Amino acid sequence: MDKEQLRRQLQKRLLAIPSQQRSEKSKKACRNLISTPQFQSASVVMMYLSLPHEADTSEAILCAWQLGKTVLVPKISWQQRHMIPVQINSLETDFSTEVAGLRNPVTGVPMPIEEIDLVVAPALGFDDKGNRLGRGGAYYDRFFANKKLKASRCGFAFVEQQIDSIPVREYDEPVDFLVTDEAIYYFN
Repeated sequence: MDKEQLRRQLQKRLLAIPSQQRSEKSKKACRNLISTPQFQSASVVMMYLSLPHEADTSEAILCAWQLGKTVLVPKISWQQRHMIPVQINSLETDFSTEVAGLRNPVTGVPMPIEEIDLVVAPALGFDDKGNRLGRGGAYYDRFFANKKLKASRCGFAFVEQQIDSIPVREYDEPVDFLVTDEAIYYFN
């Protein structure tokens, strides 16, 4: 199966999860993420702002603030096709809603990539080697390829998004570990 077919299949799986169940599963996934040594020891955490059908990171973001951590989110530069890590202090204000419901920060202080300790990344799917199938823009692949990035890379998803194998190209960048609503998986 090619990447486009896989994307459609995984999108259907995500859409099939009822809203109430998605909320419960997101909370479980956040609790699993918060329990990891990588989250506990990180001072600067970069998380994504969830799309409507993705695993919601809100609870983990709120916990990070309660623990005194700096929280960054990606600010998408559509023209340059890359992400800029910017610090946020609220989930309520200073966002524009863009392509497919993506919340993009309007403000926020850019943070040097080398100061990030943990990056929590979304995808449509993950396999048992840490490969991720994104939405096709390669934003996280380019971000992870930056030699200045020393952070742990965490995939964050529902268990329904785990698949046996993802076709990999030379520019695809894997994650170090995957957190779902059911378990935490570490890769080499």
